[in-house]
Amino acid sequence: MANMENQVNVNGCTMFSDEEVREMSGFKRVGDDYVEVTCGCTSHRYGDAVGTLRVFVNGDLEISCECTPGCDEDKLSPAAFEKHSGRETSRKWKNNVWVIVDGEKVPLAKTALLKYYDKSLSNAGHRSQANCHRDEFIRCAKCNKHRRIRLRTKEECRVYHDSSTNDNWSCSDMPYDKITCDDDEERASRRVYRGCTRSPTCKGCTSCVCFGCDTCRFSDCSCQTCIDFTINSKA
Repeated sequence: MANMENQVNVNGCTMFSDEEVREMSGFKRVGDDYVEVTCGCTSHRYGDAVGTLRVFVNGDLEISCECTPGCDEDKLSPAAFEKHSGRETSRKWKNNVWVIVDGEKVPLAKTALLKYYDKSLSNAGHRSQANCHRDEFIRCAKCNKHRRIRLRTKEECRVYHDSSTNDNWSCSDMPYDKITCDDDEERASRRVYRGCTRSPTCKGCTSCVCFGCDTCRFSDCSCQTCIDFTINSKA
């Protein structure tokens, strides 16, 4: 019983035991579905940027930056916080963003704080392989406008697959949403929304980027990508 009282319980689910967060600076058990902990990222040029990391039970990670008294950056992803801090070698936020444990800077990758994030990615990866693909755009060879192609079904995936290899593709080749070159191009501010199930403006993650599945690869296609997928899936 004493051990259970020393654990963080969220919606009936134990998030972190005392052992997992022992001596972790700024760790707080707050909210109904998340915890907070002091974090930071070090730039050789600008020094340490400090913030507060929120770890949610669904795997989401958010950082409120406190690098300067006037900084109002909030709800940053760890990757965005890493970039905001001026870190010279970015795109390695799991190793570059740290928390303080027993007075030492420890990368997130070496703590238990990412266990829900890693689990959510794993689950999202399985879902994406089954039925989730981000919208793609094809440029018309005649009017030079970008046209959105949604990849929700196998038929739509085949349309994009064939269209992407056609150098002469034009607006009139769109099999649905009949359009012509006279129709306006979708605004750039709208093109950033591409159907990711985790974040509306996601630029590419395991939830919306598929590297090959039965929905977007075709055994009757002679391109090398489809041939390789068919061979590997049978292996």
